[in-house]
This record gives sequence, structure tokens and C-alpha cells, in this order.
Amino acid sequence: MTLLRRRDELIAELEPFADHHERFQYVIDRAKAAPALPAAVKLDAFLIEGCTSNLWLVPSLEAGVCRFRCDADSLITKGIASLVCEFYDGAPPQEVAATDADFLSAVGITQHLSPNRRNGLTNLVGKIRAFGRATAQS
Repeated sequence: MTLLRRRDELIAELEPFADHHERFQYVIDRAKAAPALPAAVKLDAFLIEGCTSNLWLVPSLEAGVCRFRCDADSLITKGIASLVCEFYDGAPPQEVAATDADFLSAVGITQHLSPNRRNGLTNLVGKIRAFGRATAQS
């Protein structure tokens, strides 16, 4: 599935919520259901800078596609990061490098984040896309 199609599916999943409070509750519920990273990989090397809470991103390249796992010590951060990781997970490196996670603003999530959380989200997407660029070149 292309990232553009996945973008459309995530927008369709998040759009039905009447207001941003319901949408964030849905994101938090998703975070509660998302798997935690093992403590052994919660290393500084995987920590995303600029976020109000600790956020870890563990990227890998498997069978020619990018894989992304994440965890955070805040449910809202973990939920949003999980959406972003789900969006990019399984895509080829070139597509990861070339595609922004603009679906979050399309459904009104980024507009309701604090500046620090927006900064962390920007850094998360930047790390993911940089991983796509780096693995596309190797």
C-alpha cells in the first residue's frame, strides 16, 4: 500500500470524531493498546530530542522496507507517535524519505498540540524521513 493511500485511510479513521477532545481520547486509547518497547532498547540513541516527554524511535530495514517501533512515557505522545510509525511502517525507504506525515494536520491534531509536543512530532518525522534517506542510499 502506498503512503498516499495509507494517509487517506488514517484521515478516514480520525475524521469522524466531532471535536479534538474525542480525537485525542481515541489517540490515547490507541496508545494504551500499543505494545511497549523493551527496556533494553530504550536507549539514548533512540531518544527523540525536543519532546516534553521521553519518546523513543527504533527504526530498522527489513526485506527492503522500513520498520518503525516507538514508545513514550506519555500516552498522548505515544499515541501520536504510534500513528506516525504506523503510517510509515512497511514502506520502501525512498517513499519514507519523500513523504511528510501531513495527515495529522489534516485531521486537526497538530493544531491542538503544545509547542513542545509539536517540536517533538516534527523531530520524530524528521528522524523517520532521515532514516528513509539513509537506507535508500545504501
